[in-house]
Amino acid sequence: MEAKLGIDRMRDGVSATDRELVSERKQLEDAERRGRLAAQVPDPETVSVAERYAARHRERVVVLTRKLEVQREELALAERELEEMAAEYRASNRPEAEASLRAAWREVEAAGGVRPETDLESELLRAQTERRLMEEAVEAQLAHLKKKLGKQ
Repeated sequence: MEAKLGIDRMRDGVSATDRELVSERKQLEDAERRGRLAAQVPDPETVSVAERYAARHRERVVVLTRKLEVQREELALAERELEEMAAEYRASNRPEAEASLRAAWREVEAAGGVRPETDLESELLRAQTERRLMEEAVEAQLAHLKKKLGKQ
């Protein structure tokens, strides 16, 4: 479940970077257009400012393009890993996996080990101990009440 949520967050990140890249490309186009317009008007200061902004946006577009490529590669890797985990999970729920598990428990029991869910003796002992402790607690509470009421 966590892996699926992680992939969803990665997809959100890819989408956010993609939107940011689109916006940055638009800003680059605007800066370049302003630079061309400023070049038509004899204003060297405006041309210089427009060129600086265009250079910044170009650099940002390059960085965001690389970032988007890396995020997409990371997402593809995570999706492959999730698919592998899902395949392993599906494989572990197959009948042959269950048969393998039963065979392993038979080997443990043959070697003198005890399978917890089939260890009836320990379960019976635990239940008897719990019952004895409960009865002792009831007796102690009854004795306390008798003493409190002065009937002892």
